[in-house]
Amino acid sequence: MKFLKGALIVLVACMFFFCEGAGGPGEVEVLHWWTSGGEAAAVAVLKEMLEEEGHTWKDFAVAGGGGDQAMTVLKSRAVAGNPPAAAQVKGPQIQLWGDEGVLTNLDDVAQAEKWDELVPKVVADIMKYQGHWVAVPVNVHRINWMWCNPEVFKKAGAKIPTTWAEFEDACKKIQAAGMIPVAWGGQPWQEATVFEIIVAGVGGTDFYKKALVDADPAALNSPTMVEVLKTFKMIKQYTDPGAPGRDWNLATAMVIKGEAGMQFMGDWAKGEFTAAGKVPNTDYVAAVAPGTSKQFIFNIDSFIMFKVQAKNEAAQKAMARLILQPKFQEVFNINKGSIPVRMGMPEGPFDAPARLAMKDFSETSKTGGLIPSMAHEMAVMPAIRGAIMDVVTNFYNSDLSAEDAAAQLADAVKAAK
Repeated sequence: MKFLKGALIVLVACMFFFCEGAGGPGEVEVLHWWTSGGEAAAVAVLKEMLEEEGHTWKDFAVAGGGGDQAMTVLKSRAVAGNPPAAAQVKGPQIQLWGDEGVLTNLDDVAQAEKWDELVPKVVADIMKYQGHWVAVPVNVHRINWMWCNPEVFKKAGAKIPTTWAEFEDACKKIQAAGMIPVAWGGQPWQEATVFEIIVAGVGGTDFYKKALVDADPAALNSPTMVEVLKTFKMIKQYTDPGAPGRDWNLATAMVIKGEAGMQFMGDWAKGEFTAAGKVPNTDYVAAVAPGTSKQFIFNIDSFIMFKVQAKNEAAQKAMARLILQPKFQEVFNINKGSIPVRMGMPEGPFDAPARLAMKDFSETSKTGGLIPSMAHEMAVMPAIRGAIMDVVTNFYNSDLSAEDAAAQLADAVKAAK
C-alpha cells in the first residue's frame, strides 16, 4: 500500500516546471516543529543565513512533541499537491516519501559540498533514496546516555556503573540510603528508549543490528533477547510508584533535585540541567549507559526537499547547502543540546558531554558502533517500530515472562512486515 493516496503523484506533478527559470532569488517554505526557545532561536539563524543570500524564508512551524501533528499537516498538503519546499522528516520515512516520487535530487549540492566526505556513511545512506541525496541531516542526538547525580551516589556509597551488574549494585545502595535509584518516565517511547539501550549494552552491536535494524525474528526470539528483557524488567524495582505516565523532563528534574540517582535519556535532557544552572562533571555526570561505551545510538533530525517551482530551486538548494555549513552546525547544535552531524567540527564551543559525544560519534563511525535508534524512528519502518514498542511496553507493565515476550516480539514483527 502506498504511503499516500495514489492521486498524490498526479496532483504534485501539476506544480513542477511551469514557472520561469531558476537562478535568482526565491522562496522556501519550511515545515518544522522546532518551536521552543532554544530551537526557535537556532532555526532563526538558518533563516538569517538564507536571507543574507537574497532568498525568502516562509516559516511553517507546527508545534507538538515529536512532530506527529506536523506529519499530519504535511500529508494533507502533499495530497493536495501543495507541499512545502522543505519538511522536517527523518529515518525510514524518507524512503516512503521517496517512493511517492515527490522529492528533489540534491546530488549536485552534495557533490559540490562533499557531503559524502563530511557525513558518516550510515547517516548518508538514510538521507538517500535509491542512491541519490534527497534529504539533509541537521544534527545528531545520542540516545545511550545515563544522567547521574554524583551527590546521590556519594551519599549512598555507590559508584557510577559501567556494567549492568554494577548498575544493580548501585541501585541497591541508593535504595538502601532512602533515595530513588532510577528516575523513570512511564511512557511507551521512554520505555522503548531504555529497552534499546539494553539491547546494545547486553547484546552488543551485531545483535542490536539484527534485532532492531534488520528486525530479524530469530534475533528477537533468542536467548540473548530473553536476557535483555530480564535486565530491562529488573530496573522496575528501582523506580518509584509515580513513574507511570511521567513526562521525561519531570524524571530529569528528579535527578537534578537529588531525589533520584540516574535517568536513561537522550542528550536533550542536558537542556534541563543547563536551564537549572547545573554544571557538567560537577553537579551532574553524563555517563555512557552500561555496556555501551563502544556504541553510539543515534537520532538525527533532517529535512527532505520536495520538488518545487523552478523559480524557487536556487533558494531551496541554498538552504540545503547552508544546513551543513560550519556556522549553522555550531549555533544550532549548541542551542539544541545535540552535536554536529558534520564531521571535523572544532570542539571548543561545546560543553563536556557534547565533546565526549563528538569524539565517540567520530570513532564509532569507523568501527561500526554507530547505530540508528529504533525508539526514535531511525532504524525500522513505522509499522515495525510500533509492533516492537507495543510488546516492550506490555512486557514492562505486566507479568508476562521474558521468554513469552521474546516470542511475541518475533511474531509481532513478522505480522508487521
